[in-house]
Amino acid sequence: LTLPWIIATSEEALKTVPQSYREGALALGATKWQAIRSNVLPYAFPGILTSSILGLSRAAGETAPILFTGVAFFLPRLPYSVFDQFMALPYHIYILSTQHHAIDQVRPLAYGTTLVLILLVFMLNLTAIILRYRFRKKFYI
Repeated sequence: LTLPWIIATSEEALKTVPQSYREGALALGATKWQAIRSNVLPYAFPGILTSSILGLSRAAGETAPILFTGVAFFLPRLPYSVFDQFMALPYHIYILSTQHHAIDQVRPLAYGTTLVLILLVFMLNLTAIILRYRFRKKFYI
C-alpha cells in the first residue's frame, strides 16, 4: 500500500516541473536524458525525496500488512535473507497489548515500545521536512 502512494506523489513532484524547463533544455540542443537529468530531476528531487521518506515513515507504522508476511514476536538473531522472519515494532505493540498472558505487567513495555515507534516516525517526518526545505532553498533560489 505504500509503494503506490510513493509513486503517485513522485509523479506529482515531476509534474510540478515547469514545461518551459524541459523545452528550454531541448531547444538548446540537450538530449531528452540530459534535459531530465540536469533540469527536471533537480527541480523535482525535493518532492521525490520527501515522498520516499514519508512513505517509509508510513510503512513503519502499519501493522495489518506485516501480520501476514512473516513477522515474529521475538527473534534471537537478525534475519539474513529476505525470506527469513523479522520483527516489527507495530506487531510487538499489538502482541503486548492484546495477547500477552500478563498484560498488566507488560503494559510499561508496550508504552515504551509505542513511544519508540512514535519517536521513530516523528524523526523520519522531521528529516523529510528538513531535507525538503534545504533542497528547495538550494534549487529554487
